[in-house]
Amino acid sequence: MTILMALLSCDLFPVVEQLPTITAQTSGSLIALPYDENFLFKCDAKGNPRPTYRWTKDGMDFDSHKDSRLIIEESSGTFLLPNTKEKTKYQGKYRCYASNKLGTAISEESEFIVPMVPKFPKEKTEPVVVTEGDSVVLECNPPQGIPPWQLYWMTNDLRHIEQNERVSMGLNGNLYFSNTLVSDSRDDYCCFASFSRIRTIVQKPLPCGSRQVPSHQLGRKIGQRLGRGVLQKRKPSILVPSSHSTTYIKKGEELELECIAEGLPTPGVEWIKMLENLPTRTQIKNYGKLLTISNVTDQVEGTYMCKAKNDLGEAEHHFQVVVEEPPSWQEEPVKSQLAEIGSDIHIKCSARGKPQPTITWKRNGQPLDDFPSTNYKVLDDRIIILRAEQRDTAVYQCEASNRHGTLLVNANVLVMNHPPLILTQNYLEYATMLGKSVIMDCRVFSSPPATINWRREDPEGSLDGERYSLLKNGSLQIHKVEMEDMGQYKCLANSSEGTMSLTTELFIKDSTRIVEPPQDMKVKRGSMAELECQVECDPTLRRELEILWMKDGMNILSNFSEGYFTDDGILQIVNVSHSDQGNYTCVVRTSLDQDTASAYITVLDVPAPPVQLTLSELKDRSVRLQWVAASDHNSPITEFIIQYEENHWEPEKWKEIIRVAGSQFSAPLTLYGHINYQFRVIAVNAIGRSHPSMPSKRYKTPPCGRDTLMFAPLLPVEHNGPGLEYKLSYRLLGVEDSWKEQMMKRHSFVVRDTQTFVPYEVKIQAFNSHGWAPEPRVVTGYSGEDLPLAAPEDISVEVLNSTLLRVSWSPVPQTALRGHLGGYTVHWWQTQSLLNSKRIPSERQSLTIPGNRSHTMVPGLKPFSEYSLTVNIFNRRGNGPSSSPISFTTPQGVPEQPPILRATNFQKDSITLVWAPPHETNGFLTGYLLQYQTVNETLGELKSVNINAPDTTQWVLRDLQDDNWYKFYLSACTQVGCGSAISEEGGTISEACNVSLQYHRYHLFQLGCGLTLSGYAVIPSGDGIWQLSEALNTSKCFHLVEGLSPGTVYTVRLQASHRVDDPSIFEEVFKTRKGEKLEMSSKHLVASQEWFVAIMCAVALLTLLVLIGCFVLKNKFGKYAGKTHSASEKPLKSSQQLFTDIKEDDSSEDSSTMSEDDGSEFDEDGSFIGEYSGFKRRVSTEEAVNSKSTLSVPA
Repeated sequence: MTILMALLSCDLFPVVEQLPTITAQTSGSLIALPYDENFLFKCDAKGNPRPTYRWTKDGMDFDSHKDSRLIIEESSGTFLLPNTKEKTKYQGKYRCYASNKLGTAISEESEFIVPMVPKFPKEKTEPVVVTEGDSVVLECNPPQGIPPWQLYWMTNDLRHIEQNERVSMGLNGNLYFSNTLVSDSRDDYCCFASFSRIRTIVQKPLPCGSRQVPSHQLGRKIGQRLGRGVLQKRKPSILVPSSHSTTYIKKGEELELECIAEGLPTPGVEWIKMLENLPTRTQIKNYGKLLTISNVTDQVEGTYMCKAKNDLGEAEHHFQVVVEEPPSWQEEPVKSQLAEIGSDIHIKCSARGKPQPTITWKRNGQPLDDFPSTNYKVLDDRIIILRAEQRDTAVYQCEASNRHGTLLVNANVLVMNHPPLILTQNYLEYATMLGKSVIMDCRVFSSPPATINWRREDPEGSLDGERYSLLKNGSLQIHKVEMEDMGQYKCLANSSEGTMSLTTELFIKDSTRIVEPPQDMKVKRGSMAELECQVECDPTLRRELEILWMKDGMNILSNFSEGYFTDDGILQIVNVSHSDQGNYTCVVRTSLDQDTASAYITVLDVPAPPVQLTLSELKDRSVRLQWVAASDHNSPITEFIIQYEENHWEPEKWKEIIRVAGSQFSAPLTLYGHINYQFRVIAVNAIGRSHPSMPSKRYKTPPCGRDTLMFAPLLPVEHNGPGLEYKLSYRLLGVEDSWKEQMMKRHSFVVRDTQTFVPYEVKIQAFNSHGWAPEPRVVTGYSGEDLPLAAPEDISVEVLNSTLLRVSWSPVPQTALRGHLGGYTVHWWQTQSLLNSKRIPSERQSLTIPGNRSHTMVPGLKPFSEYSLTVNIFNRRGNGPSSSPISFTTPQGVPEQPPILRATNFQKDSITLVWAPPHETNGFLTGYLLQYQTVNETLGELKSVNINAPDTTQWVLRDLQDDNWYKFYLSACTQVGCGSAISEEGGTISEACNVSLQYHRYHLFQLGCGLTLSGYAVIPSGDGIWQLSEALNTSKCFHLVEGLSPGTVYTVRLQASHRVDDPSIFEEVFKTRKGEKLEMSSKHLVASQEWFVAIMCAVALLTLLVLIGCFVLKNKFGKYAGKTHSASEKPLKSSQQLFTDIKEDDSSEDSSTMSEDDGSEFDEDGSFIGEYSGFKRRVSTEEAVNSKSTLSVPA
């Protein structure tokens, strides 16, 4: 007997008959969810002859071809079941059979489940009356449904019942009170069950709840029995579970052990595992009452104990946990066997599991017992076929099953004698390089197995030696190929049934190698880099030679298309940037071999600006500046330049103060008095200067307090003797004839009681014990400055254009300057806009003109506005008084660019353009200039449309060519001209391609629009990351979710908290549609944007009329009459299906409108109609026409 795995190929050798083999199938459970369009029952198989298919349902024949409702795939056994109302009758277990004349293969069994809408049973619930301090259990008894489901308790106003150590919900949905308080009394405890897969929430019928009799009200009745009217404490007792039991859990699942106790005071719960520690994955939840272990293994098995304790005692419960597992193959069964006639065949099917799986054998889908035979021997996990005959050819099935699952394997057994058949194509040519290995194929099909031999044909020779290996599949492998190995080879297959041969030829090629590899290089940012990779290869392989360039292991042409150019082994990088730095690899390859070489490109650039500037050691005339150097961009920093700016004399003008070495990161700075400094740092390297750093915080030095005369003292070598002193002589220039003299040893002297900014003559003469120094030179200096006394006069302005002004003035007399002239400052501010005569709050702007100038230009004015302007002079001490304000106006200018331009409503021959007017029109708006052209492979003719209506904000361009791409330019115009244009692109289409999403309003019981909600969360199905909205607008009954992807499944939650993991009021799964026009589930959507504008105008007019009426009433009656209205609330009377299938026909409910019915009722099947009492509202047309997939979530 010979075992051959996957040797047969019906495509290459149809003459070889093959048993059917299942290649694709539906397995497991198939649940009919309401939003699925159809349900796939798949069954594909291969074989020769081609298999035919049949199905069984619940063990009975099921002919899919006779059912017109099913969609059949003719080339296979697959069929589709549409999602119709009749799908319920198709519930059952299905199996596919694929047969040909040799045998039958069967698929795994799959079950089709049609979930019904879960309903709480109708029952009469009486209020529960208990004594304060007693325990109580409120039962839920939820209906069964498709998992996963969620149970929770809420009140009628949709507030979750608060749970804690005393009050908690069990896994069965019951609400347990370990003891009760007076505050627990209420009549609206309600149990809800949410089934997310079928998008349904159901509620236990009302009344559901309890009310409580406080003990002090029963004191006279129970006083004789208790002796006092206080709560009686009691030790714990276990409520859940009620009896000892064994828990069976499947390996890999999550273990849940629950222990809920009652008692007063409220008992605490502890968990232990007998004889060992709790497993590492153990989690304690639900206030200590629930033990969970995820992904259980055999180590979880054992005895667990929960212990409930309070001051009066304790109670215990033991759990026996048994870990089981579904069947798995202990040894993978052989799926295909080829045996010669007369041989013995062994089919082994060994499986493990807990409990031990039961093995069932079938032949061609029928029980093996249906085929009486004397040559079969069944031994538990194997079958032995003795002296096999051709009639024993069949597909044998082995099923291993226990209560946790079933495994199925089809084993094809083909019993036949067949002469050798070589499956490899004859006269194949092989090529390889010197020193490499080569494998020449010779795949043979034969029964009994053939003997395979290889020999050298041209030139003839033996294949003995270590370099030649015969592989198990018949192929010949030659190691370390030599030039002498080139030539023809023959493969011979020989068996008792016949002989067959195969001829192949081997060629030896020259190796492919890089002869000039790329070199490492350093390049400046913005320049061009070039890497060269020269290659040699075999001439016969030149056409297939491929040269690839990789950057950091990624293909450049596939991942970095911009800025890279390749040509015959040369890579050019244009306009090198920092992102281009990295390792570049040249890969040259043919079908036989390849070679690689790498080089590193380092990008050089000026340094990045220094960061984190801080000031320290703050003194009157000095400060220390510190900074942190940023990246040097691969060129070391050689020095730092520190600059300063002061905002009084020369604002925004930066000057260098000091330079330090590149190794320093701080510098002491010497400062002047009464200056408001800020500093910045520039880094320098061999490439150049960095951009300046961000400025430091400002530091203002204090002013000088008096006039001080200072001079440079003589150096010690210049004293020329002992007893050095100085004689200071000074007098008012042109006023005093005599000198005031002062002898001193220091090199500074304070002159007090001086006049403001008057000139002094000063001289200083040195003296020592040997006499006086030569007569000194007289210098002129000034006393301290003060603020100027006068303002410039003769102010005149000349408006040059809508944004530029020339202003001039007469100089201030020197006597009024009272200091060194610093310059002039022009101040101006806008007083009103000439468009609407609206007064504008004063926002002063200024321009400083240093030196003795009498005119300047004032830029940056706003067109069509009224301004006021003043001028003042300043000296080193400060500013003088301002001149009298002078008013002027600027002419109209061109408008700003419109802020928004959108192309919408793409049709075959038209596109609608929508825009917003410019924020600043700079004059009276006269209209718009719209230009457009095609931008396909070439630019088309630019066409223009003059729109003379300034209030127009949309335009429909008609008579466009279909299936073309256009670019639009829109600019706003005044009498002066048109401003800059905003552009947008869009294309006409050949058919409608709008993304669609039908909208359905989910009515949450009887909340109305007054519910305070923090938001919703929406997640793409399978993504795992919630996106949380902003707080919902509670004045609206909807919320718009934009930016959804077409054809995508999402989950949306509405919750009363900003925490995503908090319980939600409801949870919804939906799928956005594609290929249809957007609908908002309203019967009367506004058809066009013209209707939208008309409706908005009507709403504005109506609002205006209401306001006028309110003012009339106020004037007539003095104040508004007020009444308080409270909307009646009715409790829910039945379960409600919050999530229903979205309909597309006209009979669907208008979900964008809230009913004006007086109450919220339910239909007979328990689905919630969901109408709000006495309130109606429609979704705005603006939301309805949005071309994106949107979801409107009710708030």
